[in-house]
Amino acid sequence: MTKVEYKHTEIAVKKKLGQNFLTDRNITRKIATVSGAGPEENILEIGPGFGALTREINELCPRFTVVEKDRRLAAFIRSEYPQLNLIEGDFLEIDLEPLAREKPLRVLGNIPYSITTPILFKLLEHRRCFISATLMMQHEVAMRIVAKPSTKEYGILAVQMQAFCRIDYLFKVGRKVFRPQPGVDSAVIRMTPKEDDRIDDQKGFSRFVRTAFHQRRKTLLNNLKESYNLESVESDTLKLRAEALSIEDFFLLFRQIRPLT
Repeated sequence: MTKVEYKHTEIAVKKKLGQNFLTDRNITRKIATVSGAGPEENILEIGPGFGALTREINELCPRFTVVEKDRRLAAFIRSEYPQLNLIEGDFLEIDLEPLAREKPLRVLGNIPYSITTPILFKLLEHRRCFISATLMMQHEVAMRIVAKPSTKEYGILAVQMQAFCRIDYLFKVGRKVFRPQPGVDSAVIRMTPKEDDRIDDQKGFSRFVRTAFHQRRKTLLNNLKESYNLESVESDTLKLRAEALSIEDFFLLFRQIRPLT
């Protein structure tokens, strides 16, 4: 079992939680700075761990909220930063609306590789609760989020994220600055919710995008015909694969179709 020691506190790394702790203060300081965190912000940090990023945020903002699932890490943060609002629990199960009631959140975090996608979709679903989310994640996932049409990385994640948020790829982070060292590099991105939603029915749009990419090598016609009425869609469009469509193309196509059930 891998263990990490910090300030005489030894904690077993839980692989199922995707724990990799950042050790380079230059990186944590840079993340805090580019996030836009300031003394008047309503900040939420996801998974503070040993507090590497927490320390940098705390220098910019004296009081903010952190969410930590690991019981021993939560106890460590509670003792090191008693002034913070610590929520001991799973971020995926936390209601963000009460935290954002007085002021929208500014979210930061070195998020676990194992639950990166669920965290992203939770944030997407609650995008009216935050101003921006500056997140470090597996580099491969970051590249899938910022991917362009007609590339192998372009898929469900890119379309859904880019449809509702502006995505900025900020910088790459090498694997050597983590304990334990992961087998992949990381990257920091910022997601900023767009002011005006082009689509009112996000859940319906999400189902549509997943269906369009259901089998990547099939055309839109073959992927969509069993779930949607396609009479209003041009035949040339239906001959394309989903990966060929831009975000605007997806918006247009979604407005033209109707679910069969």
